[in-house]
Amino acid sequence: MGWAGMGLTFILYATGRCNLRCGYCGGSFDPAKVPWRVEYDLSLLDDLVRDGDVIAYYGGEPLLNMRFIEEVMGRFEGCRHVIQTNGLLLDRVSRNTLERLDAVLVSIDGDRRVTDRWRGRGVYDRVIGGVARLRKAGFSGDVVARMTITPDSDIHRDVKYLLGLGLFDHVHWQLSMIWVDRGLWGDLWGWIESSYKPGLDKLMELWISGLERGEILGMAPFQGVLKRVLSGGPTPPCGSGENSFTVLTDGRIILCPIAVEEGWAQMGLLGAISRRELEGRRNVINEPCRSCCLLGICGARCLYTHRERLWGDEGVKVICACSRHIINLIMRNLSRVEEAAEKSGLRLEDLAYPEYNNTVEIMP
Repeated sequence: MGWAGMGLTFILYATGRCNLRCGYCGGSFDPAKVPWRVEYDLSLLDDLVRDGDVIAYYGGEPLLNMRFIEEVMGRFEGCRHVIQTNGLLLDRVSRNTLERLDAVLVSIDGDRRVTDRWRGRGVYDRVIGGVARLRKAGFSGDVVARMTITPDSDIHRDVKYLLGLGLFDHVHWQLSMIWVDRGLWGDLWGWIESSYKPGLDKLMELWISGLERGEILGMAPFQGVLKRVLSGGPTPPCGSGENSFTVLTDGRIILCPIAVEEGWAQMGLLGAISRRELEGRRNVINEPCRSCCLLGICGARCLYTHRERLWGDEGVKVICACSRHIINLIMRNLSRVEEAAEKSGLRLEDLAYPEYNNTVEIMP
């Protein structure tokens, strides 16, 4: 099934404040750019949101504003609800709210050493404890480990570790390159060739061996790329500016949840934009992506990095090299994946993920 005609995803900032200051992020937004309180009347959302849409709660740390989340959930009971959280405040989520949630994306980068190195001492234990409590409370929705890949990461080791905990249904990873100072990466191209690409190759073998046993290991980038190979999707794969739109705490609607102040991302204010305007919107993709034979799968990877190009030409080449490798890895092993799935009574469509736009970005 293609993506056209499906519902929209609305990313709602619950607050601009965060209770962490991760090494690759920086923590809270300047309240002059993203206020720490929601300043608009929730009734303004009524003109945009429909049953069947996805509502995702972002921040800052969204669980710092549980009242807002609960009010929106109560107002839009016919929607899917998703939270992307740093995992420190999961004990604040009531059983009633848990029952309404469809997915929880939790930031964690691997084992204790890797996670605490970038996110702060003791963070790993608190996150794992919070996810374990979710499971004990009976949460049966999708729990996603959302990794940030840094120079300390070993993609094969860290993904295998997180899946092996038995707490997460899926693992997704995003490369922190482009977002951090270039100097932090040192020999970046050496890391890509000696660690990242070989690590992806080993993960593919692990994924296929799981399929042969009838087990679908939840590697979100592999499954997401496969879905795009089978049925296409928006450009970029996260849907920003095509089927996903962000509402900031001051009521501004923007194309991309990261682009809180960039002029190209500003659409206008709640109350001044119709749903029809959102449903009909498509992104304009520039070179070198526009002419690329893989555009239909890669989707230019990320709207923000495509527009901003923070590392200039090298950044484009870095992202392209990593994206090409994971796409080619899927394409090259497509027949093996299909054979392994068939052996276990599965179809390729059974492996495709996500079922709906749950804000997993697809392309690392």
